[in-house]
Amino acid sequence: MLDVPVYNESGDQTETIPVDEASLGGRVRPALLKQAVVMYLANRRQGSAATRSRSMVVGSTKKLYRQKGTGHARMGSSRTAIRRGGGVAFAKRPRSYRQGMPKKMRRLARNNAILAKILAGDLLLLDQLQYDEPKTKRLAGMLRVLKADRGCVVALAARDENVYKSARNLPRTEVRPVEGLNAYDVLRRNRLLMTKEALAWLLGEPESGEDQVAADAEGQE
Repeated sequence: MLDVPVYNESGDQTETIPVDEASLGGRVRPALLKQAVVMYLANRRQGSAATRSRSMVVGSTKKLYRQKGTGHARMGSSRTAIRRGGGVAFAKRPRSYRQGMPKKMRRLARNNAILAKILAGDLLLLDQLQYDEPKTKRLAGMLRVLKADRGCVVALAARDENVYKSARNLPRTEVRPVEGLNAYDVLRRNRLLMTKEALAWLLGEPESGEDQVAADAEGQE
């Protein structure tokens, strides 16, 4: 069992919550985390780069001048890739970089990333985080006392518009509902802040635990 500290808005520790590491995958799998991060980064690529090949350049295909007797180097048409305005050799075409991963592996990668944050002491639980109206200064002060102002992800049990608006102008600070959290979101920031309700939802999620490891994750190592 791992003891995770719980803090209030003033930065004072109020309690600790025991978390069974088996519910988060039992152990950290670096190969699985790398595969998940590569997948999320690849899926963000547009793949819209395109250049014109010599067959797409408008112009005559006639040889510019005869092969011999001119004193110049031999030359083909104006579409050749070695002339200005000609086509590009090995021209780029729009393509998809998308990669896939089974749902159980994505879920396990997310849980492993959270487990890694717990083991590194970079997961901070909040007893509550509710605002009646957007308050950026209030949220920034809380992150400062928790030493999470240099980059963090705030995970909530459900989307809260006031908390989201309070954090949208803070640099390197992101607010995510825990249901939409993924391994890349967890690993890309220094610290992970999570409410107790969000952690309870995560630990009570169906099929979360060592039984979801299966052979898929083991085969990645």
